[in-house]
Amino acid sequence: MMQKDFELLSDITNIETISINLSIREREKLKARFGGQRWRKLKGVALIRFPNGEVCHGELHWYEAHGVGRRKMKVKRVLD
Repeated sequence: MMQKDFELLSDITNIETISINLSIREREKLKARFGGQRWRKLKGVALIRFPNGEVCHGELHWYEAHGVGRRKMKVKRVLD
């Protein structure tokens, strides 16, 4: 389902929409691979653990569509 080079240790907070549908560059790839019509790119903050054991807060970005769920989640920044 998602790229997993980290583990979520908390719920995602401070969720904001970055872009919707036509303004998403990867929209056609997402639709071809997962289906769904109205894709959104979102960002939020969560407590995460990396494979080396490091635990920190990170800014996450992911794509989401109704009926499809979250796809392609990744850590964009480590916050602490």
